[in-house]
Amino acid sequence: MDDAARHHSAPHHSAPHQSTAHHSTPRHSTPHRATPHRATPHAGPHEQERTRTRMRLHVVLPSESAAMAVRDLAGLARQAEELGYAGVWLPDHLLPPGPYGAPPQAYGGVYEPLAALAYLAAGTERIALGTSVLIAPLREPLLLARQSATLARLSGGRFVLGVGVGWQPYEFAAAGVGFGTRGARTDRALRLVRHLHTGAGGPYDDGRVSFDERAVFEPVPEEPVPFLIGGNSDAALRRAAEFGGYWQGVGLTPGEFAERRRWFEREPAAGRSAAGAPHVAAGSRIAWDGPDRTLAEVTSEVADWEAAGAEDLGVWFGTVDGGFADRMRALAEATGVAGGRITL
Repeated sequence: MDDAARHHSAPHHSAPHQSTAHHSTPRHSTPHRATPHRATPHAGPHEQERTRTRMRLHVVLPSESAAMAVRDLAGLARQAEELGYAGVWLPDHLLPPGPYGAPPQAYGGVYEPLAALAYLAAGTERIALGTSVLIAPLREPLLLARQSATLARLSGGRFVLGVGVGWQPYEFAAAGVGFGTRGARTDRALRLVRHLHTGAGGPYDDGRVSFDERAVFEPVPEEPVPFLIGGNSDAALRRAAEFGGYWQGVGLTPGEFAERRRWFEREPAAGRSAAGAPHVAAGSRIAWDGPDRTLAEVTSEVADWEAAGAEDLGVWFGTVDGGFADRMRALAEATGVAGGRITL
């Protein structure tokens, strides 16, 4: 969620959007029933709501320094898996107008997240892998569909595509992309990705991308890659309700988060499956990056987020050489993380 707001933190999904684009018959008959993880540690939000299980706890990996060896990043991902965290996440900035470094003064995402997550997939077995978040309107949508489908295959279905519309005009200007149309571009990209991931082909035409029945898309994931939508605006919440999966609020207090989360309850059909059960898992992210806060204080904040209704919480533990691993282990022990969820 680095691009949705200046904050570091994670992820089931609804039926594909029925847009004005032309669609062929999908290969999978019930794509909306797909869940992002097969193993118990990553049970989908439907199951979580029914059983009232505990909040999932995730790790937002450090990606702020080009001097950080990639083996250190991989080592932290393996440690997070061994400690029982639910997922590991990477931020994204394509060409920021300032140095990479610790937020909020600098930017995260020094390693391109999709390429880096492919590397991490090879060194892990169970933990979810995702972007928090990818600046979707700066990505070519057909390529994004193939990259995310490939990551799903490489990771054994553990990848979650977290997206935001972006907030830094400089990056859009540098890429030659209109800043004012970023929301519409994001919607079109997500609809195309979901269309292709359900095994549907041509004809398709969304006004920007078009192809006929000769088009072949591979590899089609066993289940469509789930989406995480980052942002606090009504547009972001509407997007999460349309595409399903996960919504991640950014820069909010637990109380503010609880109020925004109620949007799904107020809006007709928003955040609900055909059976009436919520199908958008709401979450957020926080930071614990130094000695200015004690373990007890952070553990208390984690409890506050669970009480506010968060189903997922991502934590950024600072820079890799600033005690990241020690704080990650300490919080896992203090919250009793097991199978991706807190237990204490």
